[in-house]
Amino acid sequence: MKVIAPMGKLLFLLAWITLLQVLCTIAAEGGTACHCLPEPPEPQYGGGIVRNADFSAGLQGWSSFGYGSLTDGASPAGNRFAVATNRTRPYQSVSQKLLLQNDTHYTLSAWLQVSGGVADVRAVVKIAGDFIHAGGVAAKSGCWSMLKGGLTTTISGSGRAEIYFESNATADIWVDSVSLKPFTKEEWSTHRDTSAATARMKTVRLQATDSTGNPLPGAAVSLETVRNGFPVGAAMSSEILRNTAYQSWFVSRFKVATFENEMKWYSTEPSPGREDYTVPDAMLAFAEQHGIAVRGHNVFWDDPNQQPRWVQSLPYPQLLAAASRRIRSVVSRYAGKLIAWDVVNENLHYSFFERKFGWDASTAFYAAARMIDTGAGTLMFMNDYNTLEQPGDMAALPSRYMQRLKEITGGYPENGAGMAIGLEGHFTAPVNIPYMRAALDTLAQAGIPVWLTEVDVAGGASQAYYLEEILREAYAHPAVQGVILWAAWRPQGCYVMCLTDNEFNNLPQGDVVDRLITEWSTAQRPSGGTTDAEGFFQAELAHGEYKVTVTHPSLNASVSQSVKVEMGKGSHYFIQV
Repeated sequence: MKVIAPMGKLLFLLAWITLLQVLCTIAAEGGTACHCLPEPPEPQYGGGIVRNADFSAGLQGWSSFGYGSLTDGASPAGNRFAVATNRTRPYQSVSQKLLLQNDTHYTLSAWLQVSGGVADVRAVVKIAGDFIHAGGVAAKSGCWSMLKGGLTTTISGSGRAEIYFESNATADIWVDSVSLKPFTKEEWSTHRDTSAATARMKTVRLQATDSTGNPLPGAAVSLETVRNGFPVGAAMSSEILRNTAYQSWFVSRFKVATFENEMKWYSTEPSPGREDYTVPDAMLAFAEQHGIAVRGHNVFWDDPNQQPRWVQSLPYPQLLAAASRRIRSVVSRYAGKLIAWDVVNENLHYSFFERKFGWDASTAFYAAARMIDTGAGTLMFMNDYNTLEQPGDMAALPSRYMQRLKEITGGYPENGAGMAIGLEGHFTAPVNIPYMRAALDTLAQAGIPVWLTEVDVAGGASQAYYLEEILREAYAHPAVQGVILWAAWRPQGCYVMCLTDNEFNNLPQGDVVDRLITEWSTAQRPSGGTTDAEGFFQAELAHGEYKVTVTHPSLNASVSQSVKVEMGKGSHYFIQV
């Protein structure tokens, strides 16, 4: 096993797995993002439509579900809660019957604890013979964890309902501070618009001055958007290299791209040692030529079925050497040329490399990628699916994502710099918009950039409608810094969702994208005007880069200057003419 020399730093990193396990455990237990509290806070919104939401009246309004046992619990401090005990089935729990309104968004929150260890607990709403998953959390013994989720009722999914909590573990489930708050869709949209204005807009004062610094009253000011501060991009296929219509369509819309498959390991090294970067090199050159930023997708994919065929059966020494060659090859080739890397794809759901190298192989890969690509602006993403899309996928719960993120960042100082949250966003209809917002709220507490990296919606009559809802929800959330649509064009069809037909005429979902790009790129009020007596012109601008042009009777020509409007930066700009 003489593999030390070719492995370099990666082998050294993997050797620290035992130490990392201890460090990450300490970090996870001490972290605030887990929401693990000795006593739960009061119910949100006073409980909404939930009766006796804080159990101050004991079990009044509550009952056992699934022929389970239910008892009234109390903490030493006097806080009261419900305990589902003697559980032998996942669904045996505490429940309450409710009346749900038609076509309404509901936000859900609850504080949960289990009698021993850690257990996944899921909130379920039973209505009209259907069981709707509304959220979940990894609940712990000894402290309270917050479950945050939601659901949307439809015409057929309203009326009498029952909410309960389930877990595959047989531990007792403690429940407290439950809230289910209804919002009409109009109320929801109003809040979303207000949030978008706060998160994406800024009041800016431009002052026109002459060459000696004196203000210029009566100067005409016009604004032109150069680059939107909220990037909406798309996946790109290699078809763009040979299809001029595809090129024109893409370049006219998007400033960010992710290569669909062309940079993946199975594409660049189809047989051992025979690397071929011809296609991604050409795609990157095309992107650079047109000012399109590129995300690196991906260095590794933890799904065993997505490895190059020759990799799947390699014994340990050869696999370790191949993995080291892969990360050094692809990351060093494109270091400094990309805005991001999906370093280990989908490691909430899969564990190919962990099973081969040890439980914290992904942590070592992230550290190695950062050592190779040291660019301060290059983000290292943890990219996975169902954290936004599916409340029922317990492997991808926001709390599970946060736990995995802490494991990756907790062991090495290098991993803390430039980490980012990648949420694929492969949605099926109907889309649970309240759950999407709840998941983003939870993940935002990590304090690092969040992107929706592979957004699509399964086909159907409501595909375009739900796509717009998803994009507006992402735009309105202050933690989200960009969106990539997973709609790479190929003549044989797109992965799930296309934006155009094969002649590049927009489909309904393409119209949605164009409309929103235009709306967010021209979200400035007003677009032009005249400076006042002090030379000031005030406008509310969407974050981004603008070309400001000033014209004054004393000038022989107009003067233009670039202005960048960002969150947290100054709001006063001088335009010297």
